Amino acid sequence: MVREFQPADLVTLGNGVCGCLSLMFAMKALLTQNTDFLFSSFWCIPAGVMFDFFDGRVARWQGSTSLLGQELDSLADFCSFGIAPAVLGFACGFQKMLDLVVLTYFVCCGLSRLARFNATVASLPTDQNGKVKYFEGTPIPTTLVIVGVLAYGVYYGKFWRFANPYVWGGEISVFPGYELHPLVLMYGLSGTLMISRRLRIPKP
Repeated sequence: MVREFQPADLVTLGNGVCGCLSLMFAMKALLTQNTDFLFSSFWCIPAGVMFDFFDGRVARWQGSTSLLGQELDSLADFCSFGIAPAVLGFACGFQKMLDLVVLTYFVCCGLSRLARFNATVASLPTDQNGKVKYFEGTPIPTTLVIVGVLAYGVYYGKFWRFANPYVWGGEISVFPGYELHPLVLMYGLSGTLMISRRLRIPKP
């Protein structure tokens, strides 16, 4: 199978590698209570964005777009920009039961958004170069914004330092025995924007 990979597919795999490393560094941070691993996890996400930016351009430059490359791109994106940001949120302290509901909703929205794109890309309007003119809903790499908020919070001590648990913005009680960190709602907003059909964003 590896012999069938095009140069663009190898770039896409770089995105997937970044997502996997981000997940493992986040888990390592929880196990060791060392925020250095958390920052390593953060940095993997913008690195994944760079790979995601260049794989399409390499494919068009080589004239080597393929169904395999399209599916590989979606799976790599889901790992780097869907699962990894959610796990980072958990590592930063969004660990209440209702937090987990929101994080799970976010992941499912990312998965659904990528599946919808793959299922409808052939019917979307394109320009003279064959590029899709717009995105339906926000592209999943925009979750980099969430990762940036988390990194800012950890750097400036607004999230827990493991020994002194604290989450930026505190927590509220929604039901007796069920608390929620209000900041986790940025995941809910991001997920909702990803699956919106009315929101159309011009593709650069």
